[in-house]
Amino acid sequence: MSNNLPGKAANIVSWILQIVLALVFFAAGGAKLAGVPMMVETFDHVGVGQWFRYVTAAVEIVGAIALLAPGYAVLGAALLSATMVGAIIAHLTVIPTSFAPALVLLVLLLVILWLRRYQATALRTRFAGAA
Repeated sequence: MSNNLPGKAANIVSWILQIVLALVFFAAGGAKLAGVPMMVETFDHVGVGQWFRYVTAAVEIVGAIALLAPGYAVLGAALLSATMVGAIIAHLTVIPTSFAPALVLLVLLLVILWLRRYQATALRTRFAGAA
């Protein structure tokens, strides 16, 4: 396609992934904000302090909202991808549980980034024009 917009099937797949991942990240961010004991323990292992749990929760919730906002999914996927890279590193170094769930989420986020790559150009143009 000359305009780099995804086909109908790619658009449907992207929306399904965006909705599912938004639900996952809303749930994860909510659990962190609610102070679910497992989340508190996980961030104790990280060793930076519980403030980092709140920051991570905010990033996950903002990223989830962006995944659902038309035209901004690429920003949400990029933000959450960076977060999952950090989660993978934390699991490999200090958290004694598997990094596999974070890796699966990262791969799915990268699929969204690929399918919505045209949004990056549109956003760049929009923000450049606003400056």
